[in-house]
This record gives sequence, structure tokens and C-alpha cells, in this order.
Amino acid sequence: MRPRLAVVVLLAALFWPFGTGGFAAPARDTLVYVSDISDMISLDPAVAYEFSGILVAQNVYDTLVAFEGEDLSTLKPRLATSWRIRDAGSAWKVTFKLRPGVRFSTGRPLTARAVAFSLDRVIALNKSPAFLLKDVAGLKEGDTKAIGNDTVEVTLPKTASPQAFLSILTFTVGAVVDPEEALAHQSGTDRGEAWLRNHSAGTGPYRLERWDAEARAVLVANPNYWGPRPKVSRVIIQHVPETSTQKFMVASGDADIAANLTPEQAREMAGDQNVKIQRGKLLQLVYIGMNVKHPPLDKAQVREAIRWSIDYDGIVRNLLRGEARKVQTIIPEGLFGFNPATPFQQNPARAKALLREAGLGGGFTVELLVPTGPAPGGVKWSDIAAKVQSDLAKSGITLQIKETAQAQLLNIYRAQKGQMVLILWGPDFPDPDGNATPFTDFAAKSIAWRNQYDDPVAARLAKQAALETNRSRRLALYKQLTDRVLHEGPYVVLYQPTTRFALRKGVQGFVWNPMAFAEFRTVSK
Repeated sequence: MRPRLAVVVLLAALFWPFGTGGFAAPARDTLVYVSDISDMISLDPAVAYEFSGILVAQNVYDTLVAFEGEDLSTLKPRLATSWRIRDAGSAWKVTFKLRPGVRFSTGRPLTARAVAFSLDRVIALNKSPAFLLKDVAGLKEGDTKAIGNDTVEVTLPKTASPQAFLSILTFTVGAVVDPEEALAHQSGTDRGEAWLRNHSAGTGPYRLERWDAEARAVLVANPNYWGPRPKVSRVIIQHVPETSTQKFMVASGDADIAANLTPEQAREMAGDQNVKIQRGKLLQLVYIGMNVKHPPLDKAQVREAIRWSIDYDGIVRNLLRGEARKVQTIIPEGLFGFNPATPFQQNPARAKALLREAGLGGGFTVELLVPTGPAPGGVKWSDIAAKVQSDLAKSGITLQIKETAQAQLLNIYRAQKGQMVLILWGPDFPDPDGNATPFTDFAAKSIAWRNQYDDPVAARLAKQAALETNRSRRLALYKQLTDRVLHEGPYVVLYQPTTRFALRKGVQGFVWNPMAFAEFRTVSK
């Protein structure tokens, strides 16, 4: 079968259920978004923890507060019009005032009881994302109470950060579900989980019309939505695993947005007058961890010499072709507390001077563990490693690259047995504490643990910043922390990657949230 014919047959199969025997360009009020959605396993917001499930849940459910667009540092009202944090002595009290006149897609009114039911439901079901409420926020069932119909009060332990809790509420675990609808479909004690796997009962701009696993999810405008009516009334999230097919569909007008193009495909499409390429930010950081108990990495001068050896601009500009931003601190751009300082640039002379100061004027040899496969930004991990190897050689440091499957690499890293490890990190929730604690608190047994970095001052600063409720003081604490770790920590932060989308020229208002979803209510075509 010729390639072109193969694609046509595939498209006909994809669109057959929606047409009259063939496939056609999407209707004016229908947006077709093509992506690999093979990770979609549940659309219940208390369960969804995969990218595709989160994309759907964020469009059919609302949360009390939200981050909008690319800005993950400014909380916006959503179902709550206001909120207040109060120090109640032995606990934090966070009070929310609900927006009046909101109805679920079922027609029932939003109540404070529905909010309490929804948060308790996440904790009771105890699925993958529940740790955000249970472990990070320290919540138990019953800690969220309805005060009348329009006020919700949450009691947090003093060990939890109320600011981080607010950030967690922007994620799908903070989605509010219609309790009457969920309980009407309850099976045993599942609080409606089996039914909500492929149905919806939210207040968001869309409701779920259907989900065909490994094929598509179809969203239609919620007639009871409290906000402005979505600009497109129907969204088809189509499973198209092959990026070449995604590219063809957008180029031919059979899809409006393609989500998984390679950098080469994006560059090829940039010359198409009917298509535009749009970048989206990600919160991941690609970094090298250095085990501070492995000589000579235990010497601060050696770690600093490695940081001064690397050609960061060359990695971003030449290797990644601009598909990343140079970031050298541990909180990514887009999160509150981001420190834009980038003091390091390639300087072999300065690196050699630091090595002489450490008694290693003749250089040394060290091993770098590297994952197999593609790295964020569209190149192979091994290509990044080879570039770092070449850079370090100019300072007299011999890097022995050891490629390892990522699962095996993580086992070695988590057992504190890596010398140097090239890897990435992305926060579980959009708050700086999602990075600060893992990178600095040895007791958290995360990244600092893996590199045997035990700095009580850094850990104390991270804890102080997490619990600080004054925005200015919190920002100052994160500045102090990130400056300290920049020079004294065991990390070489290389870059923050971006992603890219191909859009038909007429598509407007598409904004990628760095937590890996988009709100389709703002999109028009």
C-alpha cells in the first residue's frame, strides 16, 4: 500500500463514526485535537493522573481556584470568589466563599457540601493523585467542612503549607463533583468511581459526551456553564499515535491542532501558510546530579568546576535548536519563586583553576549515567551526554558515559549509587515547594537524598518558604534558597524544555498550561 493511500484509509477509519461514509474537515464549531492519548485510563478527577485524562478533566470540572494560561504564580478565582488563610494556633484554617449561581452539568446547584464531598472522596478512594491531599496537604476525611451553603472551611495541620495546598487545589484532585450524581451511580462503596471513569458530573465549560478507549474523547459545551459559553461547542480529542499522521492531518485541514510533533516536523511545517507553530512551556528541568559522597565530587570546588565547564548556550541553541530555555536554578520559569540567575557559562580556564585549588590540577575521571531514548527538547539523552563529555574534556575532566534504561537508572540513582546522573525532574503540583523540598531536603528521601546532599540550612529555608503565608517574604526566602543551592548544591541544571504544537492558521486562543493541559473554552477557529 502506498503511504498516501495508507494515511487516507487510516483517516477514514478514524472519522467514520462522525461522518456519512468518509472523512471531512472539522465543522466550524468543532475543534479536532490530535494527540497520543494511549495513557488515558480514567476520566474521574479523583483517579486521573495521566496527561490525557488530566486534559479532559480540566475541561469538564472546575476547581475552587486556578492558574490560568502560562502563569503558575498568580492564583485566580474559579468556583471560589475569595479565600482566606488563618493561623488558628495548632492548625491552619483556609476558608473559601463560593461563587453564587453555579450549576453542575446535571442542573443541580453547586453547594459547600459538594466541595467537602469531592475532597473527602479523593482521600477515601486513595488513588494515584490522592497523596497530594493526604501526604502533601496532610488532610484526612472530615477536615473539609461546609459552613452553610456557600462557605467551605479546610483545616490543615501546621506541618503543611497552606500556599502549596492552594496550588494543589488547581489540579484535578481539587475538582468539584456533583455528589448526588456520583452517589446515584455508586457501585458498592466506590462513590461513583466506576461510572465517572467514562462519564462526567462537573461544572466546567464542557461535559463528556463519550470516551472510546484508544480512539477518542468527545466533549460538548455544558449548557449550564456559569461562565461565557465556549467558543467551539464540540471538542474531539483524537488518538493519533503517529506524529507523521498528526502532521498530515493538520496540513490537510482534517485536524485543527497537533500535539506531538518532533522538532524536525515542526520546522518542516513552519513554511506552510495554512499552519502556524506554537510553543508551549513545560515545568521540567533537565539536570545532572552529582553524588557528594563520591570523591572528588565531595569537594565544592570540583562541583563548581563542572558547572563552569559546560557550554549551556551551545546545548540550547545548537543541540536543541532553541527548543528550551537556559535555566540554572532549581525552580523552573513559570512557578512562583523562579530565580532567573544564569551565572555559569563555559570557562575552561576558570574550571581548571578551581580543580587546581581542589588539588586536582591533573584532572580526574568520573562516570555519568544516562537514560536511553529521547530527552525533553527533541534530542537523544546520549547526544546531550556526548556534548557534556566534550565540554568537560576541555577542563581536563574525563567523563565515562554509561547508557542505562531509565527504570534501571532510577533504581541506581534512588539507591544513592550513581556518581553523576543525567535526568529530569518535573513537579507534581504547581508550587515551588514541589521542587524546593525534593532538591534540598535530605530527609524527604527524594533528589537531595539520591545525591547524598544533606544541607540543614537549605532544608530549613525550604521548609520556611513552604510555610510562609506572606507573598513577599516567601519570595525572598526562595531567592535565598535558590542562590545557595546554585553554588553549593550538587546539581548542574542544564535547561528547561519547551514543547510545540501545529495549529491551523485560523485557530486562536490556544494556550498551553505548563502543567500539561489546555483550556479549550478560550479556543476559537
